[in-house]
Amino acid sequence: MPLRLAALFVFFAIVAAEDPYRFFTWNVTYGTIWPLGVPQQGILINGQFPGPDIYSVTNDNIIVNVFNSLDQPFLIHWNGIQNRRNSYEDGVYGTTCPIPPGKNFTYILQMKDQIGSFFYFPSLAFHKAAGGFGGIRILSRPLIPVPFDNPTDDFTVLIGDWYTANHTDLKAILDRGNKLPFPDGILINGRGPNVTSFTLQQADQQPQDYYIVASSRFTTPVLTTTGFLRYANANRPASGPLPGGPTTEIDWSLNQARSIRTNLTASGPRPNPQGSYHYGMINTTRTIRLSSSAGQVANKQRYALNSVSFVPADTPLKVADYFKIDGVFRVGSISDAPTGGGIYLDTSVLGADYRTFIEIVFENSEDIVQSYHLSGYSFFVVGMDGGQWSSGSRSQYNLRDAVSRCTVQVYPNSWTAIYVALDNVGMWNLRSEFWARQYLGQQTYLRVYTTSTSLRDEYPIPKNALLCGRASGRRTRPL
Repeated sequence: MPLRLAALFVFFAIVAAEDPYRFFTWNVTYGTIWPLGVPQQGILINGQFPGPDIYSVTNDNIIVNVFNSLDQPFLIHWNGIQNRRNSYEDGVYGTTCPIPPGKNFTYILQMKDQIGSFFYFPSLAFHKAAGGFGGIRILSRPLIPVPFDNPTDDFTVLIGDWYTANHTDLKAILDRGNKLPFPDGILINGRGPNVTSFTLQQADQQPQDYYIVASSRFTTPVLTTTGFLRYANANRPASGPLPGGPTTEIDWSLNQARSIRTNLTASGPRPNPQGSYHYGMINTTRTIRLSSSAGQVANKQRYALNSVSFVPADTPLKVADYFKIDGVFRVGSISDAPTGGGIYLDTSVLGADYRTFIEIVFENSEDIVQSYHLSGYSFFVVGMDGGQWSSGSRSQYNLRDAVSRCTVQVYPNSWTAIYVALDNVGMWNLRSEFWARQYLGQQTYLRVYTTSTSLRDEYPIPKNALLCGRASGRRTRPL
């Protein structure tokens, strides 16, 4: 009996040492929604549009069992969640096989060393235009001090453009080689103008309702939507004219973006000062310049990076890489700098070595705002300006207190430079966040590689991983 008790004690000690687990079960269905006042088919999660929030704390383990009750394959991408050592869980087609209709898949995520607000959304086809998205909130661990008082409450705010057309019709427009029409409106938390509201206790303003205004930038026409911030004790409605639309001056936007800096006196997700890891003191070993372009290929609209318009392979790239399946992709199939040539189709993959420190410059010679996301990473936005980037542009980089982000804007006829430490092995999507451009090729994958087989560097393929394409019928691994 004493021996059994001792063994039991050790077991519970091991369990207690793990970070907390949070479990979610989601059923993905179609349903009728009215975000802009007209009925349309939406994608719901547990009957909700937008979907349920995920609340978590740094290092929590998040288990999400997703049942696909749609008539199409489905994937959820966790935008901004780094999935450290585990790109198999990223939920884009380059890393994860889709969930077939009528089947389920359990995502196993860890919010490792992250704090902040992120979101999830469907990554296949044009499902994103029908719903299936929601907020992710990662709070700081209790032992980590934050530079403000604990809030009484907090709110998720999801803002984006919206079409009243069905997602299948939008996809068909792109598949026929055409551009999408202009959006029909902007939503705040899945609702159109004058619907969404947030109620809170009086702060430092008069007790009344106030407008929340969201407008599009650098568009003709300018789309605007409104919500309300309501004081609990208010009896006066919001009044007065709405503020003017955003300026179209690029220099104003550049100066505003460059003025946002990191507070180096505040702590991060770990109990060490923000400035203790000083990106500005590390030499970069490689520069990758990525230039966007738009054009026709075989009389169909396509978008590209460095002239390569990405086409998905028949097998997720990460799955093919794990099983060493030849012919799915080729590392180095996109150049490190713009070629100036015409657009062509390929399954482009950039190769990079683990634990290198690189510079990526996004170049935008078009008259629209671009936005780029890198999965698996948080990078330092060190510079942005109008005109052409050159090596001399580095003289204006912010090497002290740049912000750390996973998505960054590139203003019209401008460039943006980032520094990124490649400390996360895997196959990571680098894409335009303008979903029509992403769908028609303005994306690539960054394969961060090491010869090490240690679990300290990368996890093996999940035992529950779905297998598809040329990997069908293979075994994941024993456990």
